[in-house]
Amino acid sequence: MAADGFFRIALGVEYKGSRYRGWQRQASGVLTVQETLEKALSKVADSPVSLLCAGRTDAGVHACGQVVHFDTSVERSMKAWVMGANINLPHDVSVSWAKVMPAHFHARFKAIARRYRYVIYNDQIRPAHMNDEVTWNHRPLDVERMAEAAQYLVGTHDFSAFRAGQCQAKSPIKELHHLRVTRHGKMIVLDIRASAFLHHMVRNIAGVLMTIGAGERPVEWMKEVLESRIRRSGGVTAHPFGLYLVQVEYRDEFQLPERYIGPHFLTGFSELDG
Repeated sequence: MAADGFFRIALGVEYKGSRYRGWQRQASGVLTVQETLEKALSKVADSPVSLLCAGRTDAGVHACGQVVHFDTSVERSMKAWVMGANINLPHDVSVSWAKVMPAHFHARFKAIARRYRYVIYNDQIRPAHMNDEVTWNHRPLDVERMAEAAQYLVGTHDFSAFRAGQCQAKSPIKELHHLRVTRHGKMIVLDIRASAFLHHMVRNIAGVLMTIGAGERPVEWMKEVLESRIRRSGGVTAHPFGLYLVQVEYRDEFQLPERYIGPHFLTGFSELDG
């Protein structure tokens, strides 16, 4: 129970972010994932529902492992929360699971790690399919150079050079657990896991890695950018289209349901697991 007479419910959520101005509810008339999901859940509860999420994604960014929670006095089965929400949601937002949580659970503040994947379609010709679900780069990219450069970022660092100017994080120091770069046919996947992320951090890292992969800068440029702690030293911010929040991790005490680490079109590549 979250409070006397209330239940705290956690949900697993996935969405295609292309139509939305990000996760966070904004001014009236601006389409966001949060407001869309709150409206659907409020119909199930027959009362207002207000959500808190693990990570606020930007406009155009997708999620297949978002975690949210809300408090309610309404009693519903977990199946009713999932199926009822999905009946009332548009095609590009889906609830995958629901679970009653203890009062001290918090989707954002109890998360111990977050994981993103950035998917690049690497070919001279732009793709007609999934063009808002992957980032197209027409230049031949050297994955080995990108993977070598990525290792400069693993560990605990000041990531100010990869931080957007409007970032509200209290500290630019974050611990990056892994950053893997792998090729799968025409697709290149950046798989990045950290304790937490700064605003635009993954997209700024992706921009530097693609510049290095194209041979426009040496591998060591990644180290120079990191140590500069100056955002403008790192070049352009990569597009949001290929970015997915794929996993949010919590301590074992919460025992949240586990699903595949997406996006779904990558689930056949076993070398991405881990």
